[in-house]
Amino acid sequence: MSKRSSLVIAAAAAAAALLLASCSSSSSSSSAAATTPAKAKKACVILPDSASSPRWEQGDRPALTAALTAGGFTSDIQNAQGDTAKFGTIADQQLAGGCGVMILADLQGAGIQVAVKAKAQGIPVIAYDRPLAGAAYYVSFDNVKVGGLEGQMIVDGLKAAKKDPKTAKVVFVGGDPADGNAKMFKDGAIAVMAAAGITKPAADTPGVWDGAKATTYFEQAYTKLNRKVDAVWVANDTNAAGVITVLDKNHVVVPVSGQDASLAGLQNVLLGKQTGTVYKPFKLEADAAATIAIAILKGETPTVNSKLADGTPFMALTPISVSAATVKDVVSSGAAGVPTAAEICSAAVKAACTKYGVM
Repeated sequence: MSKRSSLVIAAAAAAAALLLASCSSSSSSSSAAATTPAKAKKACVILPDSASSPRWEQGDRPALTAALTAGGFTSDIQNAQGDTAKFGTIADQQLAGGCGVMILADLQGAGIQVAVKAKAQGIPVIAYDRPLAGAAYYVSFDNVKVGGLEGQMIVDGLKAAKKDPKTAKVVFVGGDPADGNAKMFKDGAIAVMAAAGITKPAADTPGVWDGAKATTYFEQAYTKLNRKVDAVWVANDTNAAGVITVLDKNHVVVPVSGQDASLAGLQNVLLGKQTGTVYKPFKLEADAAATIAIAILKGETPTVNSKLADGTPFMALTPISVSAATVKDVVSSGAAGVPTAAEICSAAVKAACTKYGVM
């Protein structure tokens, strides 16, 4: 692990630890949001799906379970599997069974009505990873910063390829516009790319958190542009993998961004097919949400470090940009949800793993 990379990850972890420690303390920055102690001492959690990213089941679920259990509380964690109706059904069942607090990773706005129902019962809602109207708290990585890191990947990639950002043809492959985070990712990326001269995309595909659909949308845009594309800003690794299949088919390599430090994402970064990915240590996010939930269940008022534009108290965590040279640092962290070297270094990736010290 390089000294610089070690310091970056250590600093991020230390900063997050300080923020988490402050959650249960009382200070002048304490949130004014209602935190009426609930009779039920259980945290009810709904995750959105398994398709948009492997993180939900492989990273967030075990991390949330461990953090809430360590805090002395039980949890009911379920996954809506991309079905908004199921999201509502799960919520109704959980509320009927008794929740002291709800942690919701919204799915296409399905969490809004759940938040209304929970509030009517005096149960605070923590919006997890994705903003949610009506939530008492929001816990996530700084999503605008995530987008900014992705935008920088495109700018750096173009410069490395000796392409002028002002004349480069950049295609945008964003996330589902129904997800509030998708706009933040895009806004952050656009701000960085525009500053470098990328003021208008060559094509802006429909936003979606679905790798198969993202592949189709990009292939259509790629064909309309006569297969002349200089870079692709992509919101996450799953969509990026789809974009890369199209580029591979046409024997083309251009700068491609992503996030989540997924197995496919890290492999593509090592192979040089993806410029970088954004690592968001799921355990830090789960711990932050659990700390706030535990404070609420104890009848305490959590403390956060930021606010959204609408005034919602926001615990903002710091994302980490990952290049081929720093994949080894992410892997060596051994954090929940992070692919192991054995998983990453398949036959096709073995040489790259050796080159970058992942083995």
